[in-house]
Amino acid sequence: MSILKELNTPIFNAESMRNIPTVENYIITIIQDNLSEMNLRLMDFIKSFEIRDVNCRLTSVSGWSVRATWQGIVWQDFVNFIRPADYNYVIFESYGGYSTTVFKVDLDNPRILMALKVDDEVLEEAYGGAIRMVIPNLWGYKSCKWLHKIIFTKEYIKGYWETYGYDDRGLIKSSKIFDVNSRTYIDIEDGEVLN
Repeated sequence: MSILKELNTPIFNAESMRNIPTVENYIITIIQDNLSEMNLRLMDFIKSFEIRDVNCRLTSVSGWSVRATWQGIVWQDFVNFIRPADYNYVIFESYGGYSTTVFKVDLDNPRILMALKVDDEVLEEAYGGAIRMVIPNLWGYKSCKWLHKIIFTKEYIKGYWETYGYDDRGLIKSSKIFDVNSRTYIDIEDGEVLN
């Protein structure tokens, strides 16, 4: 059981996902502006990278935040490996069809990763396993769960929540949030929650 489940971290499932492929059948698709497409089995994909630890918070626009040590592929390691052509945005899409678009400038954070585990425990399906994005400098709706497609593009396309009026960039704004770890409310400033 992961720390997320132990702490009773809220679960969100906008696309009502029920049938996640097994790790053996899980595919990661990488698309570069509709010019090239690469499909990799998750197990083969993982072998190309060093799995690293990143301690950071996942903060939800719905008013909560949880700190954990996540294990996975650091986003910058992935970008250096893929060497994408010129792009302005990255679209992250789940197996259920949920999508969100992240501005390239907002992906310049050393704590962003494609998480496979949390506190050395396999990431449960309910929390986005087998692999999910963790983008600590943006609201949680930008941290796509059940990651299936990564699309590098020059064109901005609104994602699921953005079409309902959520902020296109998803920058964290100052507010009072519930800290899942300490079970108390804390005040946060604009930007990544570092405390």
